Formats: sequence, structure tokens, C-alpha cells
Amino acid sequence: MRSGTSIGANVAESRNAQGEKDFINKLNITLKEADETEFWLKKLLHGDYITQYQYESMYQDNDEIVKILTKIIKTMKSKLNS
Repeated sequence: MRSGTSIGANVAESRNAQGEKDFINKLNITLKEADETEFWLKKLLHGDYITQYQYESMYQDNDEIVKILTKIIKTMKSKLNS
């Protein structure tokens, strides 16, 4: 699942952002990859490639990543607008 592994790669890339706006942009790209990962997890479940248990475990991990990314993005945007 390329989109799932891309999440970590994009977060790593964000550490070298050229300013706060670029950092936010890179994390928004990461958030999109997490959304794509959710899509593929559902496809894998419905195609019987993974079990319900595997799906729930990976979904929960991905959901936690989405929550963390969303919080960071909101905090950074708030900081920029202050």
C-alpha cells in the first residue's frame, strides 16, 4: 500500500519545509495520503484480502494519524493567523 507508506515519507519531508506555509502544505498532502489509505483499506476488506480484525487495527492506526495531522495543521494555521 503505497499511500500508507507515503504518509511517513511525507512527514519526514515536512521536517525540511521552507517555512510554516510549506510545512502546512506538506502535512496537507500527508493527510490526503491518509485518506487514500482509508479507501484502500476498505477495498482490501471488501475484497477479502484482509480480515475484519486486520482492517480495524489498521483503520484505527490510520484514524489516529489523521487526528494528529489535523490537530497539527489547525495549530499551525492558527499560529500563522495570530
